[in-house]
Amino acid sequence: MSDVESQLREQFMDAFSGASFPVKNQMSLVPALPNGPGTKFEADGVTITAMELAAKLGKHQDFPYDDAESLVDDIIEGLKAEDMI
Repeated sequence: MSDVESQLREQFMDAFSGASFPVKNQMSLVPALPNGPGTKFEADGVTITAMELAAKLGKHQDFPYDDAESLVDDIIEGLKAEDMI
């Protein structure tokens, strides 16, 4: 696991662990984000906003999610598949 991946994974877990699970769609995650859709995740020169995650990773996500870990796993896999990390 790269530094960027581990840093982003930690930030995503912090952000999404406060969501009310199960989450049925991306909009269910917005209240958990510290700055809503404008929330930014940054690691080693990589900056990704919550809006970018929603726009680019929709096809990589398999809602509903019962926990933050499975959600974050799919986010990381989607970022890799889209060559964003």
